[in-house]
Amino acid sequence: MAAKSCGHIRASDADREQVIEILKDAFVWGRLTKDELSVRAGVALMSRTYAELSAITAGIVVSVPARMAEVRPPKPDLVPIRKPVNRKAVALATCMVILPPAVWAAFLTYSGGFIVLFLLAFAGVVVTTGPMPDAADRH
Repeated sequence: MAAKSCGHIRASDADREQVIEILKDAFVWGRLTKDELSVRAGVALMSRTYAELSAITAGIVVSVPARMAEVRPPKPDLVPIRKPVNRKAVALATCMVILPPAVWAAFLTYSGGFIVLFLLAFAGVVVTTGPMPDAADRH
């Protein structure tokens, strides 16, 4: 800010906020203590002109140190997006795993195996077909 050319002009709230951001940056880079930051921020909020604001930031160099300029900000962790579960595929895979042993058991035990096979086949059909549409949905 040029204090000589526009020092008597009133500063806006945005100008005061900009000075406070400069003070925060100076604090982060270790150029101000916590007490200096709070005092200067208070004075910045009460300042009315550009001259008063430029006096607050006098002596503060807010350039990034050379060692910190090389540091890149970390990349945000990429969270994998879960795909919705395909219930028919799960039911089919379950039937493919359970059906061969059930058929094997049915042929070896003859009497109880058919009931197990029938129940598994019925459960697979019920799960894969889904709910029946209501009468109101048919029209």
